[in-house]
Amino acid sequence: MIQSIRPAAVAGMFYPESATVLAREVERMLAAASPQAKTPRPKAIIVPHAGYVYSGPVAASIYAPLIALRGTISRVVLLGPTHRVAVDGLALPASRAFATPLGMIPVDQRAVAAIDDLPQVIVSEAAHAQEHSLEVQLPFLQAVLGDFSLLPLAVGDASPQAVAQVLERLWGGDETLIVVSSDLSHYLPYGQARRIDAQTAQSIVDLDPQIDHQQACGATPVNGLLLAARAHGLQGQLLDLRNSGDTAGDKARVVGYGAFAFSEEEHHVH
Repeated sequence: MIQSIRPAAVAGMFYPESATVLAREVERMLAAASPQAKTPRPKAIIVPHAGYVYSGPVAASIYAPLIALRGTISRVVLLGPTHRVAVDGLALPASRAFATPLGMIPVDQRAVAAIDDLPQVIVSEAAHAQEHSLEVQLPFLQAVLGDFSLLPLAVGDASPQAVAQVLERLWGGDETLIVVSSDLSHYLPYGQARRIDAQTAQSIVDLDPQIDHQQACGATPVNGLLLAARAHGLQGQLLDLRNSGDTAGDKARVVGYGAFAFSEEEHHVH
């Protein structure tokens, strides 16, 4: 019998296991996020996925402005790279809900039905079972959006075009937020990481879908999003760029984190 709920796999490791502590920690990071002067209403965001002590403050910088959209966004399409299980294509879970210490999030069955005929879309519970790149986004999304349904995709080996085709089917309107989970450079010395991450950030803002896996572990979904953002005439914006040497780690070997928003020019969050 396939489990109909995917339980939290990295609670207690990447973020606190206690619902109270977790809610407080997310609140604290959201409150500490420097308010952006003017963030257009984002259609899509790119956000990092390390342990909260490392990348949480960077993630919070993009999640904080979304509080204004609570009650408007009812569906989140969430893509992240697979770290533990090799996958050909983009994997949907078999589970019908994802659990975190903050509660349950239903998997959007209409969205599943909208893409399950595509050859690059497969179903793999194994790809999702231990995957942290998607899971660490969920408590932030629960804190800022309240109730929403989720379409989670664990992205393995796929072309940016194949990813963009899936996003196209799921694009929707203001009710749908697209979230791509990716860190930037891995384990470089601080100075070198800052240089490389700044170049990567520029490519992302320029919607140049040539990011490689040295620049971003989520390069495949990132490039797919950049193609889709181009097709929809979105503008990219960098909200935060830091690394683990800035947040909670030594500077000898760091991991880079960036927070990006993609918006239509005229939509502003008021």
